[in-house]
Amino acid sequence: MNHVVVLVTGPSADEAERIGRALVEERLAACANLIPSISSAYWWKGKIEEASEALLVLKTRQDLVERLVTRVRALHSYTVPEVIALPILGGNPDYLQWIDDSVESRS
Repeated sequence: MNHVVVLVTGPSADEAERIGRALVEERLAACANLIPSISSAYWWKGKIEEASEALLVLKTRQDLVERLVTRVRALHSYTVPEVIALPILGGNPDYLQWIDDSVESRS
């Protein structure tokens, strides 16, 4: 099993929730957790910006990440949305199996 956690930030909880829901409905993610308010500081166009954002924490399989990134880019209002996949090195085998059972079947 090759599972990942994917982090996606968005400009609002409403937008992040909409994106997370779409990814779960399309079976690209098994789960979308929403953290509705985070503070971010980042470089953009040569200067430091600060913003309030929302954070999505998605669970999926590694082989779905490329398609998930494509969908996030299509659904997101940012020019360069954050989509970062981190490997899951271990965990509850039943939960990892649930991820497999919840996302699109392998071809």
